[in-house]
Amino acid sequence: MAPASKTTRTSALRQAPSKGQKSGKTTKKFIINASQPASDKIFDIAAFEKFLHDKIKVDNRIGNLGDTIVISQQGDGKIEVIAHTQFSGRYLKYLTKKFLKKQQLRDWLRVVSTSQGVYELRFFNVVNDEADDDDE
Repeated sequence: MAPASKTTRTSALRQAPSKGQKSGKTTKKFIINASQPASDKIFDIAAFEKFLHDKIKVDNRIGNLGDTIVISQQGDGKIEVIAHTQFSGRYLKYLTKKFLKKQQLRDWLRVVSTSQGVYELRFFNVVNDEADDDDE
């Protein structure tokens, strides 16, 4: 029994997708929940929405959203991004971090994925060591 040659192994990887898989349009929905910092009035939701409108790239062009990506504000500090094209949640997380750095909030806030397609802005847990030292 001779081992399988390289040509037989690589040809299996090059097969076309099966009939069960779709290669058409995909619709993804992402939610960025910034209700906690927005209620403390340190995070401006409207400015963040405008930032996303200005910075999201479609086909390697900024400001090319069109009908493929819809960004809307959802009441209490939530922003919803609906993409009718291939779109990465990591890219949305990257842009959120970039906005936080621009607003000088990156030292106090972090972006956490709570579930698939949902990102939440949370405060860092700060432990006050000085209070413990005073007790001793």
